[in-house]
Amino acid sequence: MTTQWKITQTDYQTSDGFISTAHWTATAVDGDYTASIYSTASWQAGTPTIPYASVTEAEVLNWVWANGVDKQATEDALAAQIALQKNPVQASGTPW
Repeated sequence: MTTQWKITQTDYQTSDGFISTAHWTATAVDGDYTASIYSTASWQAGTPTIPYASVTEAEVLNWVWANGVDKQATEDALAAQIALQKNPVQASGTPW
């Protein structure tokens, strides 16, 4: 299984150029199976202190993880979603 973390968008203050919110996704792929989680992380104004024009995606991801997003727990949840896709415990339909 491979997992990719991505910052899909940031919200920032035009007055000072500091990011206040990061929108992120984590997507896991295992063969034909895919699972994804989307969420956001937010900070007080002026923290972190790298302005929008100078920040990298890797830095913002590190801020996300430092802000309480548990990277391992998120990846474990993705693995659990894929496990359920491979071996479903519930189904729906009609018998006729």
